[in-house]
Amino acid sequence: MADDSISRKGDASPANPGRRRLIASATTLLAIPVIPRFAHAASIVAVRTWPADEYTRVTLEMDTELKAEHFTLDGPDRLVVDIEGLTLNSTLNELVSKVQPNDPYIGTVRVGQNRPGVVRLVLDLKQPVAPQVFTLKPIGEYKYRLVVDLYPKVAQDPLLAILDNKDPDPLAGVLEQLAQQSSPAPVPTVKGQALPQTAQKPAPPAASKPQPTQPTPSPRRSGNILIALDAGHGGEDPGAIGPRGTREKDIVLSIARRLKRLIDATPGMKAYMTRDGDYFVPLHVRVQKARRVKADLFISIHADAWTKPTARGSSVYALSQNGATSTMARLMAQRENEADLIGGVNLGTHNAQVAKVLLDLSTAAQINDSMRVGGKVLSEIGKINRLHKRQVERAGFAVLKAPDIPSILVETAFISNPTEEQLLRSSKYQDQVARAMLTAIRGYFNDSPALARRS
Repeated sequence: MADDSISRKGDASPANPGRRRLIASATTLLAIPVIPRFAHAASIVAVRTWPADEYTRVTLEMDTELKAEHFTLDGPDRLVVDIEGLTLNSTLNELVSKVQPNDPYIGTVRVGQNRPGVVRLVLDLKQPVAPQVFTLKPIGEYKYRLVVDLYPKVAQDPLLAILDNKDPDPLAGVLEQLAQQSSPAPVPTVKGQALPQTAQKPAPPAASKPQPTQPTPSPRRSGNILIALDAGHGGEDPGAIGPRGTREKDIVLSIARRLKRLIDATPGMKAYMTRDGDYFVPLHVRVQKARRVKADLFISIHADAWTKPTARGSSVYALSQNGATSTMARLMAQRENEADLIGGVNLGTHNAQVAKVLLDLSTAAQINDSMRVGGKVLSEIGKINRLHKRQVERAGFAVLKAPDIPSILVETAFISNPTEEQLLRSSKYQDQVARAMLTAIRGYFNDSPALARRS
């Protein structure tokens, strides 16, 4: 068995089969270009962990870009990351205590000075992983970041996440059919992951006497409706931050959970959340998840922010293919579309078919339906809060680009406004927003028995 010891003396031999060393390439080993040495030694300024069922992220924030190499070991499963140009300090040692007992992927972390100028991290794993290690340039309040994402070896299917819910579910029969069928929307994956069994393409049938072909009917919901709820930001990306330090990612997750409970309690309706915890989900993966579960409606929930604290009111946005309807709409879309840069995504590791969802594939029918449901949401929210604009605004939001699902983005209030920040913090207002959106959703589907989106 290969040795994962911190010291150089214990390095495993490349010939040892227990060690699956990653060869330097764009797909297996991240070799970050070495930058010129500075007068001061590089150091870690912050360490963070973001555990979640979908994947666990470890972030090391540094004052200088560094070179890192990683490899995996099995028996038991471990990930080893060597960071060059670094000396062990107290901040880096904090990583050991930041690992949570309920982390699905990391058991323990060991940190040590492997050799002069090289710090070694050894992550003792609870299960085999498909690791993604990459760096991010400084942006916003962040300096250079070394990111270690630990994905499960077998990708998680959003359909199965719904089916695993033990609550009585009127959609269960339909979703089981969908899980067994080939779907135009693939399971979101990263390189190194295998597809779950239900997502594998069926083997071609053995040669036999030709049989008359029968058309396969598409699954019908029979009135049952699935709503995809997207709580914006998360993990490394806090979203907008209010004067009192309120983080957008926390507020919108709370509202999304409240809305999910209301939807699930409504006969014939079910909600699916693109994230149900404090972790980051890339924009195109949010869209792909909604398409994978064949959602009938996609609602992305946010809290607005502006440079002037006097800006206030709720807004609703739909996708535009021909430019934004206002300067503010354009700037809001630009800010929201930068979430991948802030949250940190390595697009090169994601399935190319999944990433294609960011192309301008949306149809006129999708946009028309989005405008209709957006108008109803705007009308209902206007009963509980002032509206920033009295019509649905439009801009090129990446998260709204599902070509076959009506999609809207709801800015619940301005978190940058001290009065509305206090409003957003209150359970009463969060409940009011959730109930207003439920009323609008029910009104939209009552008026639209024949859904515009069909497989």
